[in-house]
Amino acid sequence: MPKKILLHPLAVRIAHWINALAIGVMLMSGWAIYNASPIFGFKFPIWATLGGWLGGAIAWHFAAMWLVAVNGLFYLIYGLASGHFRRHFLPLRARDVVSDAYQAMRFKLPHQPGIYNAVQKLLYWGVMFLGVIVVLSGLSIWKPVQLDWLSDLFGGFDFSRKVHFAAMAGIAAFVVVHLLLVAIVPKTLVPMVTGRGNAKESAS
Repeated sequence: MPKKILLHPLAVRIAHWINALAIGVMLMSGWAIYNASPIFGFKFPIWATLGGWLGGAIAWHFAAMWLVAVNGLFYLIYGLASGHFRRHFLPLRARDVVSDAYQAMRFKLPHQPGIYNAVQKLLYWGVMFLGVIVVLSGLSIWKPVQLDWLSDLFGGFDFSRKVHFAAMAGIAAFVVVHLLLVAIVPKTLVPMVTGRGNAKESAS
């Protein structure tokens, strides 16, 4: 029987599932808020929104916002203090990203649970950056007078909304890609629940 080893520490799993819930709430409530005052020529379908009305959507959005912020801060501190970022997300080299992306497009990129390829590393750094942008731009929209310096940093209230929308769209795209990869390689889901996987499937 294959030996089971720890692939995902408890702290990583907790942060992952809290973030999955919070991001889902933020996206759906954010779409409801957007529908109340669209900045582009379309609206999201009602079934994809959360809150029922503008006030309810804002309440859900703020609740999820603080959950994302606190959870993100916890993950950042853990990632730096434990060496998680250094071990799993570094080094990141342009040539490795190009090589792994080429192999992925040919469906020849090998997968090892607990080991991140260069494309995954780039995506994780990118989504963490978008998380910072979405929180800061959201604060500039929420308190444009009190945090006028932050609002000015994002080009004013109206442009802050566009930055916020673009950052959330980037996060939504990451979620879609993430779910597609799980669907293609479903064995990656169990270790994110239990934390453990087969030793023979993981690199030393």
